[in-house]
Amino acid sequence: MSDQAFQIEPTLVGARLDVALASLLPAISRTRAQGLIRDGHVRVNALVAARPGQRLAAGDQIQVRLPPPIPSELQAESIPLDVIFESADVLLVNKPAGMVVHPAPGHATGTLVHAALAHAPDLEGIGGEVRPGVVHRLDKDTSGLILLAKNDGAYRSLQQQFKSRAISKTYLAIAEGHPPTKTGKIEAPIGRDLKNRKRMAVVTAGKGRSAVTSYRMLEAFRDACLLEVHPETGRTHQIRVHLAFLGCPVAGDRVYGRRRPTVQAPRQMLHAWRLRLVLPGESEPREFEAPLPADFELVLAELRRNAVVGRSGTRGSYVAGT
Repeated sequence: MSDQAFQIEPTLVGARLDVALASLLPAISRTRAQGLIRDGHVRVNALVAARPGQRLAAGDQIQVRLPPPIPSELQAESIPLDVIFESADVLLVNKPAGMVVHPAPGHATGTLVHAALAHAPDLEGIGGEVRPGVVHRLDKDTSGLILLAKNDGAYRSLQQQFKSRAISKTYLAIAEGHPPTKTGKIEAPIGRDLKNRKRMAVVTAGKGRSAVTSYRMLEAFRDACLLEVHPETGRTHQIRVHLAFLGCPVAGDRVYGRRRPTVQAPRQMLHAWRLRLVLPGESEPREFEAPLPADFELVLAELRRNAVVGRSGTRGSYVAGT
């Protein structure tokens, strides 16, 4: 086990203990902090912390004991991976649509984690028993770039970059309809849908977590468009929820899409296209790109053939608007 000690500074006075721990230890989530508190691994002023919601005062002394990683019981599976980049610290994969990132109810095998363990056995124990190496996630039916850490130092570095929003993520989405402007920013909090707890939704201020998504329209078609999307925060289903809120849901989205879709798509047309970050041990950012998968290209080609209103000469420009 490793012990760490902190003294509460003015910025954290009045904060919940679990929130403070997640802030002081970027490598752990708030959920992980709550688990440490409940298991008696956290002391405040030499006393075992009473509860995750305990409020902190100026000068409080916090001691945290971090247990060693629990050996994973996951079995490596020899599943082919489309590796975009690999070093001693990270593994960057172009995830296919249909692959779940880590084990979950109903998906005990065949996940990206199972495949990654076969490719890089040292991932075991990094970041957690069930999600070794995983520092961010993609929905099952979203394709594209996903990053895994291969050691504890890389894990902490990447977690901190995601938390501070230093990592830039760019998605491509085929959306039904058109946004109200060619470029824009959606700032709308996201929380659980009160009518369906399996869904997320835009909620009133104070009822969810802040969420910001910017977009740029690259091509416009009669009943759809191609968007470049930048999530500035990382909420569950954020892009899908925000685009649906804007009135142009992701084509093929069976959860947030239209009841009567105008675009025929085999799955949600959302692709994690580019990732810009500073790799652990380096000082300058690098940018990586994952090519569009075949199903995305086919839907896009069909739209271009049949219902083009305007088209960009390159993916970075825009000619005709709506």
